[in-house]
Amino acid sequence: MGSIGALLKHPEDVPALVRMKIAQTHALKQIPSEPDLAFCFTVLQRVSRSFAFVIQQLGPELRNAVCIFYLVLRGLDTVEDDTSIPLDTKLPILKAFYKHICDPSWHFSCGVKDYKELMEKFHHVSTTFLRLEKGYQEAIEEITKRMGAGMAKFICKEVESVKDYDEYCHYVAGLVGYGLSRLFHAAKLEDLQPDSLSNSMGLFLQKTNIIRDYLEDINEIPAPRMFWPREIWAKYVSRLEDLKEEERSKEAVQCLNEMVTNALKHANDCLKYLSDLRDPAIFRFCAIPQIMAIGTLERCYNNIEVFRGVVKIRRGLTAKIMERTNTMADVYGAFFDFSRSLASKVPKDDPNARETLNCIDDIQRTCKASGLLARRRTFSIDSKRGHQTCLEIVVLILAIILALITFKL
Repeated sequence: MGSIGALLKHPEDVPALVRMKIAQTHALKQIPSEPDLAFCFTVLQRVSRSFAFVIQQLGPELRNAVCIFYLVLRGLDTVEDDTSIPLDTKLPILKAFYKHICDPSWHFSCGVKDYKELMEKFHHVSTTFLRLEKGYQEAIEEITKRMGAGMAKFICKEVESVKDYDEYCHYVAGLVGYGLSRLFHAAKLEDLQPDSLSNSMGLFLQKTNIIRDYLEDINEIPAPRMFWPREIWAKYVSRLEDLKEEERSKEAVQCLNEMVTNALKHANDCLKYLSDLRDPAIFRFCAIPQIMAIGTLERCYNNIEVFRGVVKIRRGLTAKIMERTNTMADVYGAFFDFSRSLASKVPKDDPNARETLNCIDDIQRTCKASGLLARRRTFSIDSKRGHQTCLEIVVLILAIILALITFKL
C-alpha cells in the first residue's frame, strides 16, 4: 500500500520506475555463462539488487573484480553479523578470512537465506578470485585482511567515543573505499585517490546506514547491535535502547540530528573524490550510492520514524537517481538540493542546529563554487508539477484506450 501511495503522490516517478525495471531485467540477462561467475553474479543480484544494477555500468574485467570484492566482504560481514557463532570460532575466521579466499575448498555454514547459500557455496567466489589479474587479487586480499582484523577488534570492544565510531566505520566501510580505489587503479582507468578521500566515501555511506538501521540493530536477537557512539547518545539517554521509547521522543530526535550532522562532515570529501574521477562508468558506479546517502540523511533528519520503523527514500526517487546521475553537475545539484531541504528542517532549538547549518553551508558553498549548478537536473519535483504529470498520464491512457476502441470499430 505504501508503494501505491507513493506513486499516487509522485506519479512523475512512473516512467523512471518502468525504465529501471527494464534495465534490471536486462541486467539479469547479462549474467555470464561460466558456472563460477554465474553463481557470483546471481547471488549478487539476491543480496544487493541495487548494487548489482550499478555494477553493470563497469567494463567486464573490472566488473568481475568488483563483484568478487563485494562478495568476499559480504561473506566476511555475514560471519561478523551471525550472533549464533561462538566467539572462539568467529574470531579466528575473521582474522584468517583473507587466507580462506585463496582456498577453493573452504566454506562455512552461517547466515540466513541468500547469505547462507553464499557461505555454503563460497568455493565459487574463491575459484573466481584466483582467476583475477594479480593486481586485483593483491588489493582484495590486503583489504580483506585489514577488515577482518578490525571486525575482530570491535567484536570485543564497544563503540564508546566518536573516535571509536570513526575507527569502526573505517574498518567496515572506509577500507572498502581504499579497495575500490586500488581496483580502479589496477584497471589503469583512474589515478590512485588519497586514502583520506577514499575513507570518507566509505564512512559517509556506512554512517548513513547505521543511522537508518537503528531500530533493526537495537532489536537484534539474541543481543542488540550497538553502533551509535556512547559519546553522542549518552547526552540524551542513559541507555541506547531508550531512544525507541515514545516518552523519549524529543531526546531521540535530538540525538538523531547530532548523528546526521556527524555524517554530513564527510560530504565535501566525497564531492572532491567524485570530481577527480575520469572514467564515466566508474563515476556513475561511485556517485549513485553517495547521492542516495545524502537523500537518505535528508529523510532521516529530525524524523521520529527512524525509531518506529524503516525510513528510506522512495523507489521512484531511487530510479530517478540511477537514471539521471551522469555528470558532476548532477552530483552537485543533488547534494545542493538535498542539503537545502535538510536545512529547512533544522529546528531553531536543536542543540546542534548551528553545527548542522555550518555543515550544510560548507556543502552548498562547494556546490556553488563548482559553477555547475545551472546545469543540474533536479531529483525532486513539486506537487504542482506532479499533478500536471499525473494529468498527462491520465490523458495518455485515455488516448490509448480511445485509439484501441476506434481500431476495433
